[in-house]
Amino acid sequence: MTLSAKFARKQLERFKPLMTESAIETARRGQEKLGELMTMTCKKTLSYASVSFENFESAWVMPKDDTRDGVMLYLHGGGYCCGDISYTKGVASMLASRFGIRVFAPAYRLAPEHRFPAPLEDALTAYRYLLENGYERTNIVLCGESAGGGLLYALCLKLRELGLPMPCGIVAISPWSDLTASGESYQKNKENDPSITFERLNFYATLYTSERENPLVSPLFGELHGIPRSLIIVGGDEVMLDDARLLHEKLLSYGSESELIVAEGLWHAYILYNLRECAEDYDRINAFLTEVLPRPRKLRWMRLDNAAKIYPAARRRTWTNVFRLSATLTEPIDIEILQNALDVTVRRFPSMAVRLCSGVFWYYLEELSEAPGICEDIGYPLEQMKGRDIRKCALRVLVYQKRIAVELFHSITDGNGGLVFLKTLIAEYLEQLYGIEIPAEKGVLDRREEPEEAEMEDSFLKHRGDVALSRKDTDAYRIVGEKEPDGFLNNIAFLLPVDIIHKEAKKYGVSITAFLTAVLMQAIMEIQEKHVPKIHKRKPVKVLLPVNLRKMFGSRTLRNFVLYMTPFVDPAMGEYTFEEICRTVYFQMGMELTEKRMRAKFTANVNSEISPIIKIMPLFIKNVVMKMVFNAVGERKSTLTLSNLGAVDIPDAMKPYITRFDFILSPQSTAPYNCSAISYNGTLVFNFIRNTKEPELEAAFHSVLKRMGITAKVESNMQTRADTLRHAQ
Repeated sequence: MTLSAKFARKQLERFKPLMTESAIETARRGQEKLGELMTMTCKKTLSYASVSFENFESAWVMPKDDTRDGVMLYLHGGGYCCGDISYTKGVASMLASRFGIRVFAPAYRLAPEHRFPAPLEDALTAYRYLLENGYERTNIVLCGESAGGGLLYALCLKLRELGLPMPCGIVAISPWSDLTASGESYQKNKENDPSITFERLNFYATLYTSERENPLVSPLFGELHGIPRSLIIVGGDEVMLDDARLLHEKLLSYGSESELIVAEGLWHAYILYNLRECAEDYDRINAFLTEVLPRPRKLRWMRLDNAAKIYPAARRRTWTNVFRLSATLTEPIDIEILQNALDVTVRRFPSMAVRLCSGVFWYYLEELSEAPGICEDIGYPLEQMKGRDIRKCALRVLVYQKRIAVELFHSITDGNGGLVFLKTLIAEYLEQLYGIEIPAEKGVLDRREEPEEAEMEDSFLKHRGDVALSRKDTDAYRIVGEKEPDGFLNNIAFLLPVDIIHKEAKKYGVSITAFLTAVLMQAIMEIQEKHVPKIHKRKPVKVLLPVNLRKMFGSRTLRNFVLYMTPFVDPAMGEYTFEEICRTVYFQMGMELTEKRMRAKFTANVNSEISPIIKIMPLFIKNVVMKMVFNAVGERKSTLTLSNLGAVDIPDAMKPYITRFDFILSPQSTAPYNCSAISYNGTLVFNFIRNTKEPELEAAFHSVLKRMGITAKVESNMQTRADTLRHAQ
């Protein structure tokens, strides 16, 4: 909303006596309300985060589409006596929204409770915080109005004294640079300025300090050499006109660059009033920021990692390799706040919010300029992500009541990388919703940090070895069933007590993953026995187990870095006791799970990728070849996949707000099932996903557990199916 200068002047003239004579507490409350109003008018385009220091609070204000590669440190006005966090956040909101830049806004300590040099010390602390969090001096611009405008220059004098790097530029709005009030404009414009008076400023100065001629109080009296380039904006009718004019002249006399804009007929800090007559001044600030800050970074593009390359080629009209991670919270999700949190989070994960693009020789991922919109989760899990969707965004975030779900095309990342993204997104959401602080630990990343190159590396390529293992293998038994005609995916979840599963696994001397694999094998063997009566015709039962390689190879990548081991039993050899299955799985996993063997296995895949013949092969031919290979060996060598992400650990500050995590794989392209598991807060959630009507495997799995005396709570999405069909009709 813009105002006319005439209307704004009339309102200020009405309130001028009150502002001149009011008590400090009244002035503080008025400034607080003004800040709240400014925040309300801008908040839909912004996101917020709080940062607490020992002596003061501060706020990050971030535009959803920041167009600049830098940060503005904003120091508020208020005569060093007014201006709380609400006010500083409000003005910062206006600056961030209008100029498309991240703003860091400290609410420094105020006089008379905290006299000089407390505000300067707090400004220095805020500036050091930016330097310590990775911002170069060339990426930091200072901005402030009135007392904050003078404080900008006092800060620069202090930085020079301490030998710290200066910012790249200063935007000073009506700077209070002379607390002695020596300029002629204090008397000349006494009746012209509708917003502030000499008497009020003198009152504030008395409360602030007795050292009015100290350059760190009145920078007009300082030696201003080496000060960064300045843009000084002042109203022609304001009492502090000479503070700005004389400061500009002195900066030039010391060899510092300065530009002065005097808006005739306007008043103190007029820029903050969003006046329609001031469009050119806003444009000049915009241009100044463009001139002093680095150019915005280009959107990243990334080659697909070695594991990701097969998925675009293998996808088909009715199948996409997508997986889902979700968390159920204690309260219904506020979609608007979640969207703000997503806008912030995706900037920390440039390899997640991407679209799939086709090159001449390979597919590649291109970072999106903004986060995707939040979707309502009204269908079924892992609803088909069509090719045109992946070409727009290969990630989607869905909400259903208290649940936040993230579904990702497997070319982006694996379940481990996806879990880091989900936990970080929830942390940002909770911080914005409840105003709490969540530390960057236990898989939660700091959203304010810049992403590191190590997080985006292809770790397969980096850690490949000289020895490649043969990929030859035998076919496995495949479960069959009648396909759902509408593409619906059935999801059945077994909720199991972790302590009971752990106790049972320990009885057989195996891990929880090995125990669940053995239960699954037992169930599949019983199904095969029913469908294949002749024992010599039965095929091996193979369960493909993804292995997170990050710890093994010291990788911090957030892209794909899992490999597979495939323990198996061969029913054609005879009957197996459950103990035998457990022992078989245990020893096969132990043999496979070594650094040398894992390296040799993925080296074979990397060698194929870097082959000169493969490199020069056009993409459309690669697609045909890779699809043929995938159809021949990609899934036929295992019965299904069981991916166990293990126990989810999160910062203690998040635990009161989250009740459950879920993890669901998509089914195989040519076989009906896949399985996944995840544990949190004492409950293991074992998810079956299938594209057929018959819940044959789920029933057999339940039967095996029941014979062991293990009781599971079972949930299904049958209601979702009914709702989907009604919606279609």
